[in-house]
Amino acid sequence: MSVAATTSVTTAPAPAKPLIAGGLVAVAVASAATAATATAGDFAGISLLVGGKPIPPSGFAVLTAIFSLVGLALALILARTVRRPRTAFVRTTVVLTAASLVPDLLADASAPTKTLLMLTHLVAAAIVIPTIARRLSA
Repeated sequence: MSVAATTSVTTAPAPAKPLIAGGLVAVAVASAATAATATAGDFAGISLLVGGKPIPPSGFAVLTAIFSLVGLALALILARTVRRPRTAFVRTTVVLTAASLVPDLLADASAPTKTLLMLTHLVAAAIVIPTIARRLSA
């Protein structure tokens, strides 16, 4: 291996392992937190009915896990393809979080239910975005 090849190897992006490990912890914590938030809302008397159908707290956890894993995949791609992955990740995920609130506003549900739905999105984002962003290079 030439000196130039060695240099390019040492300047490659940081290994994905810490990003994946931290991201998976964030996914698990955010999933539990959104399920707990939904359960607390239900306990407080906020309906979990959307379009006449109940959303179980486990549904919040599952959807949080799915979309958080998509965010982790985005972070992995950005870490390999852009010059400032942290900035790109934070900007992109903040916009996506804001966009994720729109369906909640339009949902066939009561105002308190819509608010609870939006709160779960913000809880997940508050956990996942900074945890993953911290592991990306600035």
